[in-house]
Amino acid sequence: MSQRVRISLDAMGGDHGPSTVVPGAGLARERHPETTFLMFGDEAVLTPLVAAEPRLKGAVEIRHTTVAVAMDEKPSQAVRSGRGKSSMWKAIQAVRDGEADAAVSAGNTGALMAMSKICLKTMSHIERPAIACLWPTVRGESVVLDVGATIGTDANHLVDMAVMGAAMARIVFDLDRPTVGLLNVGTEEMKGNEAVKEAARMLRESDLAGLAYHGFVEGTDLGRGTVDVVVTEGFTGNIALKTAEGTAKQIAAYLKGAMGRTLMAKIGYLFARGAFNALREKMNPSRANGGVFLGLEGIVIKSHGAADAEGFAAAVDLAYDMARHDLMRTIREHLDATPAQASA
Repeated sequence: MSQRVRISLDAMGGDHGPSTVVPGAGLARERHPETTFLMFGDEAVLTPLVAAEPRLKGAVEIRHTTVAVAMDEKPSQAVRSGRGKSSMWKAIQAVRDGEADAAVSAGNTGALMAMSKICLKTMSHIERPAIACLWPTVRGESVVLDVGATIGTDANHLVDMAVMGAAMARIVFDLDRPTVGLLNVGTEEMKGNEAVKEAARMLRESDLAGLAYHGFVEGTDLGRGTVDVVVTEGFTGNIALKTAEGTAKQIAAYLKGAMGRTLMAKIGYLFARGAFNALREKMNPSRANGGVFLGLEGIVIKSHGAADAEGFAAAVDLAYDMARHDLMRTIREHLDATPAQASA
């Protein structure tokens, strides 16, 4: 595709709406000057915010709608009330109609997935989409999926996710053959439920060109970065994600309390401030914000609902990378190269 990337934004989505989306888009465009935006939302609110953001000069087309999906709205209700007219739906529709290369929303996750499936449809080979995220590790980052799109799985779905996750890892990490592991309760071949063990057999015997199957990985391997891609079903993946987020906040609270407990601790903090700032930045969830909806006929990125401008910009950066390096083509190539017995 051409160098220029156009991204559609659900400007009314998330906890903070336009007050985060507009400056977040400005930060992202500063890093990718060739990016332009379609912003869907209340024109009266968006126009002055965009005018006050010099980094967005000449790069935004605002499309008016006052209908927004509430963060606590049930997906079925959101589809009924927002189909065809909400800022979320219109942002997705722009991708479907070829007006945008990717869509980004910080809105209701369930509603975003439901609308994306209806509006974009799933890829011909894929039965169910998955949400993939970038997971901070001691050696960099890994792709982890599914972190909450669907509950329950079978062997074929796990194989599909391995293929799609590897396609994403090729783009994000610039790897020819990313390593893939199946999350399990142990690394021994006899452990795990039947779906996981069957998926392992299929991946091992298929020896796919687009990925290097590592084997089973455990929860401790997530932080170690043992593999480039970790595959699990949505129930387990979402619990792991929320546990990691909670643990990061817990450690930050422990450090803050310890550093202010005594005079010596405060003095020690002054000497080690650089190291603590580096740790804080490493643990900052904004650095890896953005979940990619894989398996759809189009690119949709979910930003954390509570993300600040920097966090939203990270989600836009991810959308840019996925579109600029043609995620859809990469996934299709990987799926086409997957033997039928390992994908159906």
